[in-house]
Amino acid sequence: MSRTRIKICGLTRPDDVRAAVDAGADAIGLVFYPPSPRHVELAQAATLAALIPPFVTTVGLFVNADEAQVRRVLDAVPLQLLQFHGDESEAECARFGRPWIKAARMRPGVDLLEFAACHPGARGILVDAFVDGYGGGGKVFDWSLIPDGFDRPLVLSGGLTPDNVSEAVRRVRPWAVDVSSGVESAKGIKDARLITAFIAGVRNADG
Repeated sequence: MSRTRIKICGLTRPDDVRAAVDAGADAIGLVFYPPSPRHVELAQAATLAALIPPFVTTVGLFVNADEAQVRRVLDAVPLQLLQFHGDESEAECARFGRPWIKAARMRPGVDLLEFAACHPGARGILVDAFVDGYGGGGKVFDWSLIPDGFDRPLVLSGGLTPDNVSEAVRRVRPWAVDVSSGVESAKGIKDARLITAFIAGVRNADG
C-alpha cells in the first residue's frame, strides 16, 4: 500500500510549522490570499519558510492573483510548489516555471475529468468542497463525485478532520490529503494535538 502524503495548510505561526514538521507532515501550505484569515505577509512567510527542513515541501496558495503579486512572493519566499485555488487558466498557472497543482471546487455537475484535461501541466489536482469564497470552508463534499479511474495524482481536501480522515483515505485512496481548519483551535491557529491525531489517522488508514 502506498503512503498517503499529508499537507498541513494555512500556517501562520512558527510553533505550528514546527508541530507539523515534527508530526511528520510532507508539505506545509502558506496562504497568499489577503481575504483569508490564514493570509501571511511576505516577511512572515519568509520566516516560516526558513523553519521548514529539507524534504518537506513549501507550498504557496494563490487565488486569482495577478502575475506581479505571485512574482513578488516568489522573490521573497522559497516556494517549491504553487497551488492555484481560483479560476486560473493553464497558461496562468504555468507561466512561473514552478511545479503547480490546481484546485477543483466540487459540486454536482463538475466534470473532474474535463477539469483535469484543461490543466494538463498540473502535477496534481486538488479536490475541495464548493463554498462561497475560496478554501478553508471546513465542508466535506460528496466523495462519489470523484470519478472511478481518475489517473492524475489526487489531493483530497475539504472538511477533513482527525475524526474522518481515516475513512476518507480508505474510500478515496488519494495521493495526498490537505487539511487546514480541521486541525485548528481558531482560524489560522493550529493545534499540535490535532495535527498529530490527523497524521495518525492517515497512517492508520494506510495500514
